[in-house]
Amino acid sequence: MQKKKFLVLFTLFIVPLLFYIFLSKGIYHYANLPILTDNVENIKGEETFKDHFSIVAFLGGDLNESKTALFNLNEVIYKSYYKSLYFQTVIILPKGKENEVVELKKRLGTYTDASKWKFVFASKEEIVSIFNSFDTPFTLNDNFASNYTFIVDRKLRLRGRKDDEDMKDGILYGYDMNSVADLRNKMKDDIGIIYYQLKKSLQKEQRRKRKV
Repeated sequence: MQKKKFLVLFTLFIVPLLFYIFLSKGIYHYANLPILTDNVENIKGEETFKDHFSIVAFLGGDLNESKTALFNLNEVIYKSYYKSLYFQTVIILPKGKENEVVELKKRLGTYTDASKWKFVFASKEEIVSIFNSFDTPFTLNDNFASNYTFIVDRKLRLRGRKDDEDMKDGILYGYDMNSVADLRNKMKDDIGIIYYQLKKSLQKEQRRKRKV
């Protein structure tokens, strides 16, 4: 009798409480990926940040130096999301690296569709201008490269975290490409949040159209 009574109380009170805790720490807690910077400068030419979810990296003039970072990004992030709606990976490089990138794209495409890899060649002044528009505490090195990769949304806004436990002020502007753990445990999750938001937005739009 007591066991049955316990089960009833557990079902009525404990289960709803656990469900609430799960939601508060799960979907609802991560239902929004903060906007850190508005009006990121768009890239010029055929490619664009607008209307895409862009993973942006500045690899600079020494591709050998950036090779490990690039392949970490490919394995952990690109292969997980390249089939997703609006997704692209944009690599910004100094002009003059076009021939090196031809071979690089072949290597990236050996086992995966590399069509969502976009390589943009810009003057050094343009690279600095785009990078500075992200308004982060980071700087480019002497080769106009950065170890960090960034998330730019469809409205040209930099997305990231405001409550990251590893950051002194809680703000996570970019993700260290040399750290597989950083890419897997932070960036991958954060891109997932963006696609959760997109899914909910598309569902809401479909409901609205059905009512019209």
